[in-house]
Amino acid sequence: MNLILFDLDHTLLNGDTQSEWGCYLADRGIISFEEYQKAMAVFDASYRRGALDIGALLEYQIAILKLHPLSKFHQWRKEFIEERIRPLLVKAGWEAIRKHQKRGDELILITATNSFLTVPIAELLGIPHLIASQEEYDEAGNLTGRFCGVPSYREGKVTRLQQWFQQQGRSREDYKKILFYSDSHNDIPLLSLVDEPIIVNPDAQLHEHALKNHWKIVDFGIKRA
Repeated sequence: MNLILFDLDHTLLNGDTQSEWGCYLADRGIISFEEYQKAMAVFDASYRRGALDIGALLEYQIAILKLHPLSKFHQWRKEFIEERIRPLLVKAGWEAIRKHQKRGDELILITATNSFLTVPIAELLGIPHLIASQEEYDEAGNLTGRFCGVPSYREGKVTRLQQWFQQQGRSREDYKKILFYSDSHNDIPLLSLVDEPIIVNPDAQLHEHALKNHWKIVDFGIKRA
């Protein structure tokens, strides 16, 4: 049995989950699109400089979930998944998932996006395991507005996968091979450790790195901005 890791945004999804969520909330009048766009532009600029504070980004995104009762956000999330996410899931991604399922492989969706948004996406895809950045809840089950643990971003994905092995009582030796599908240069730390990196419509930096390292590059029909 192989272990198969899938990134989400721009790999299985022809878009970005958090950006779609912000647009959805703005369209419903739940948040201001102008304020959201302005804040995200600052994070995007730091990302492009290679200086993104992932903790600050996560806390900004999670803080939005405290603007209304969590029960309301659960209702909106259900609608969001059907209206905005399902249409963006790419056919080639579905086919790759089903191929590995038929082979009896173990599948994990591993993403920097928060678990509030990605738990139902993993369920929709039929992927049984999820490694995502984790929002924090208090003892009453309410969001604190903070994240907890290690964000599953860059080297954090390596750490979180190691933690998953420990939690499951497993090790990489339990699998014949580990494969990882990803589009982003931010995933180079984990891509460099797996047995078979599979590069999906990569960004420019990852494309160059993949060519130098003779990594497999595949076309899922993802459109990059």
